Amino acid sequence: MRLLLVGHGRMGRLVEGLAPSYGFEVAGVLEGSSNANGAGVTAERCRGVDVAVDFSTAEATLATVPRLAAHGVALVVGTTGWQGREAEVREAVARGGIGAVVAANFSLGATVVDALAEAAGRLLGGAEAYGAFIHEAHHSAKKDAPSGTALTLRRAVERGGWPRPVDVSSTRAGHIPGTHTVGFDGPAETIELVHTVRDRATFAHGALAAARWVVGRKGWFGMRDVLSS
Repeated sequence: MRLLLVGHGRMGRLVEGLAPSYGFEVAGVLEGSSNANGAGVTAERCRGVDVAVDFSTAEATLATVPRLAAHGVALVVGTTGWQGREAEVREAVARGGIGAVVAANFSLGATVVDALAEAAGRLLGGAEAYGAFIHEAHHSAKKDAPSGTALTLRRAVERGGWPRPVDVSSTRAGHIPGTHTVGFDGPAETIELVHTVRDRATFAHGALAAARWVVGRKGWFGMRDVLSS
């Protein structure tokens, strides 16, 4: 299978290096000035491409993803910061009749914590003495705060039926790859679900597993769909 990279930063290069072990040939890279406003997405560039993996910027994702979908290229999107315009991206995916796996965090562990956070929200929602919080820590160069994963975890808690506010806080310092904590605090105890990344390669492995899974599918998916199939 042939894979197109959107973005060639740390994550893009990790995906590029690991792609052959997942059965992919890297067909090309779209980045920077060569893809201003999505101009790098052409019929020639997309010919024979099965799936694109996007770890770029919010602006690049919004410009590039609809064009890739229009050319029938399946998508794996790990970029965050654009979710306020998710409706239009979903529409483009549906219009293109392609499959897209979209996640703020492609690590398997984060996907498991997401499911556990939803279950905890359901089990503790009726315990009015408990409060919920999420804290995330990342390297100082990460632009968005709170992280997309933190916001996804808050939605998971709320999806479980949690009826009260969920406090979300962020730390940006040094070279932290990523730590997310979902906590529930009561009068006499604290429950914490913690996911700590030691190596960013976990995100690339998850994205490539998603890329292999989404080829030939139609619809909007998350990592839970990939793991449960």
